[in-house]
Amino acid sequence: MGISICDVVAFSQARANLSDLAEQVKAGAEKIITKNGESYVALIDAERLDYYHRLEREHIHLLLVDEIYRGLDDVVAGLVSDARKTIQRLKRRRAA
Repeated sequence: MGISICDVVAFSQARANLSDLAEQVKAGAEKIITKNGESYVALIDAERLDYYHRLEREHIHLLLVDEIYRGLDDVVAGLVSDARKTIQRLKRRRAA
């Protein structure tokens, strides 16, 4: 869903017409509120905001799963070392 020119509203106009804008948003529109000619905030339906947040969490989870697979691939390829042994080796180096 793209934003059209009629979805861009000046802050002063939004303040004067908030109830009407809220009804438009509840009906499916998204509004960009501008201040001094620059994008300032967005007005979107609360359910859609919740949906966006769920999508963001899913995206983060998928990234974590991808990192897990990369780590497992590193283990299979022998590119990892035992943490305890590595820490002990580093301590011996510092002590020397």
